[in-house]
Amino acid sequence: MHGKIPVSVIVTTLNEEKNLARCLAALERFDEIVIVDSGSTDATCAIARAFGATVVPFAWNGRYPKKRQWCLDTLALKHDRVFFVDGDEEVTPALCEEIAAVDWACAGYFVKGAYVVDGKKLRFGLKNNKLCLFDRRLIEFPVVDDLDIPGMGEMEGHYQPVLKAGAMERKIGSLRQPLYHYALEDRARWQARHDGYAIWQRGVEGRRVLPGDPFAIRRCLKWAFSHIPGRASAAFLHSYIVKGGILDGRAGIKLATSRKKYYDNMGH
Repeated sequence: MHGKIPVSVIVTTLNEEKNLARCLAALERFDEIVIVDSGSTDATCAIARAFGATVVPFAWNGRYPKKRQWCLDTLALKHDRVFFVDGDEEVTPALCEEIAAVDWACAGYFVKGAYVVDGKKLRFGLKNNKLCLFDRRLIEFPVVDDLDIPGMGEMEGHYQPVLKAGAMERKIGSLRQPLYHYALEDRARWQARHDGYAIWQRGVEGRRVLPGDPFAIRRCLKWAFSHIPGRASAAFLHSYIVKGGILDGRAGIKLATSRKKYYDNMGH
């Protein structure tokens, strides 16, 4: 029997009853699970309590801090080392073991996201990396000039948290094991959410207000990708051909097509 992992997991929710039981069942090894809920009207909170999670209500006031930084600032957590997990994600046993073994020599750790489409865990295609496991004493979500831009609302946009001013010398690490993201299960919700993301990203790109990636090579790659012509087609080819999504069959082409549509919606 393994001991509890001394990390506080924060799951931000809004109407996640279809996904939450799967998410929480995979988190039983962690010492604390907190659900921060934005007024769900379904069974989200009841499911959370059934799993023994603490439920905290959240109502955004239209200003900063947004939801994730509000969690870091406000929640009376058992641990300062936190792990942000979305309701439609699933932590694997292998990732639990890797987190349990972390020595915390770094201020935080990127976790590799892998997609599940139509029930199939994709081996290839697009992967994403999120700095979602970190020490809240050392890392924070920056304030971004986006309050007048629609698309994201209460939640921080598609940018990584950053080292605090007093922790700039600390390093950021990366974990190897995947965090599964159950994508495209509710097609209408997925599309509406990503349409909003695209609107937001289109709005912020012209302002150049987003924080840079902590890793220089990824900063360069992101800059290059943002400046190439035909970005939507390039996103499809990157996921489907370069990253081998073709080897995942129909699920692979669905994911690659969703990436193309995202950038089509941005107008690029």
